Amino acid sequence: MYNSLLIFSALSFFFFGTSCLFSKKLVSEFERYGIPQYRVLTGWLQLLGAAGIIVGFRYMPLQWVSTAGLSLLMAFGVGVRIKIRDGILQTLPALFYCVLNALLFFYLL
Repeated sequence: MYNSLLIFSALSFFFFGTSCLFSKKLVSEFERYGIPQYRVLTGWLQLLGAAGIIVGFRYMPLQWVSTAGLSLLMAFGVGVRIKIRDGILQTLPALFYCVLNALLFFYLL
């Protein structure tokens, strides 16, 4: 089951990272968040986290670092959503991925 959740997280962040780098919608979203300068960095961190989870099936420490890093990244995402006063429905995806990756990290320990 945990392997399925790891793969789900990795695939999700490959999608999110690619979208962050190439989607015009996310350009405007990062402007709305007040942090347009972090869009490209966020996209790359998401892609690196996803890759780390996949490579981590061969070298486990990468999964630890990746799940911890993605959880932290999503915690910042939750913080940004709270700061700009987004509603709970807009905040839930970031919170979900924050908790998911935190649980995976603690499972992998």
